[in-house]
Amino acid sequence: MLNHWFQNIEFAYPWVFTLLILIPALIYEYSLRHNRQQASMLVTTTHFVGNARSYKTLLLHVPFMLRCLALICLVVALARPQQRFTESETTGEGIDIILCFDISGSMTEKDFLPNRLEAAKDVAADFVQQRPGDRIGITIFSSISFTLCPITTDHNAVLTQINNIQSGYLNDEGTAIGSGLATSVDRLRNNKTKTKIIILLTDGVDFGGTIPPDIARDMAKQYGIKVYTIGIGSEREIQQTVDSPFGPMTQTKKLEYNEALLKNLAETTGGQYFHATDKDALQKIYASINQLEKSKIEVTTYNRFTDKYLPWLIAGLSVLLLEISLRYTVFRKFP
Repeated sequence: MLNHWFQNIEFAYPWVFTLLILIPALIYEYSLRHNRQQASMLVTTTHFVGNARSYKTLLLHVPFMLRCLALICLVVALARPQQRFTESETTGEGIDIILCFDISGSMTEKDFLPNRLEAAKDVAADFVQQRPGDRIGITIFSSISFTLCPITTDHNAVLTQINNIQSGYLNDEGTAIGSGLATSVDRLRNNKTKTKIIILLTDGVDFGGTIPPDIARDMAKQYGIKVYTIGIGSEREIQQTVDSPFGPMTQTKKLEYNEALLKNLAETTGGQYFHATDKDALQKIYASINQLEKSKIEVTTYNRFTDKYLPWLIAGLSVLLLEISLRYTVFRKFP
C-alpha cells in the first residue's frame, strides 16, 4: 500500500530527503552513549539476584525508536509530497477518418508476414495512435460490408476493434470493394467536419457485392470525401502447400492484383494511390498519409497539484509527542 502511494506521488523538495542521513548518525551516537551508561559491579555470586529483567528493560530502546520514526515522518512532510492531476484541453479541428479493411480470403496470403491482414492491422494500429485529435471509425468487407466501429474519438475502442478483425468474420467469400467503400462513405457523408478521408486497403480484385466501385467512387466525390487507396500484394506467383487425396502437395498460385481500379478510385476523389509489397512499405505509406492529412489540433495540458504532507506532519508530531511523554513518565530516570 505504501509503495502504491509513493508511485502516485511527487515531491516538491526531494533534496530534503538528504536529512535522512541523520538517522544512522543518531543510531551510532545513541549506541555509544548507551554503552557508556552501562553500570558494572563485581560480585562473587549472582544467585540472589534472580530475574532482574522487567518490561522497562525490555522496552528500553522504544523512545529512541519513536524519535527516529518521528524524524522520518517529519522529513517526508518537509519534502512536501503532492499528488498531480493532469488535464488536457483540445482545441481546433481534427479529421474524420474511416479505415476500410478488406478481410476476404485473399488477405490471408503470406507474401506479408505473418499474412496480409495481420500486417495491415499492426500498421493501422500505429497510425491510429499518431492521430490523437481525429475521429476514427472502421469498416470491413468481403462480399458484403459492415461497420465494425462507428466514428469516434475513443481510440482505445478503435484499437480494440482493429485487434479483433479476422478473415472470415463476415462468413462470406468475395471482395466487394464497391460495397466496402459505399459503407465507409455512408459513415462520413453527414459529418460536418471540413476534412473527411477514407483509407481503403485491399488487394484490388473486385467481385461480388451489390454496389459497383464506380458508383461508390462517385458517392465519395459528391460528399467531398477523399479516398486513399492502398494496394497490398502484387501480381506474382508463389508456392502454396495444399491438401490432396495423395497428401500435402505444393502448387504454383498467381496472386491477383488490380492496380488500375485503385488508382482510379484515388485520383477521382482527390486522394492518392499507394502500393505496398511488404510491411515496411506499408508503414511508410501510412506515414505519408499522416503527413498529407494534418489535423489543426492544439492540446493544452494543465497540471494541478494537491498537497499530501499533512498526514505525515501529524504522524511525525504525534510520534514525537508520544516519545517525549514516555521518556518523562514510564522511562523517566532518577538520579
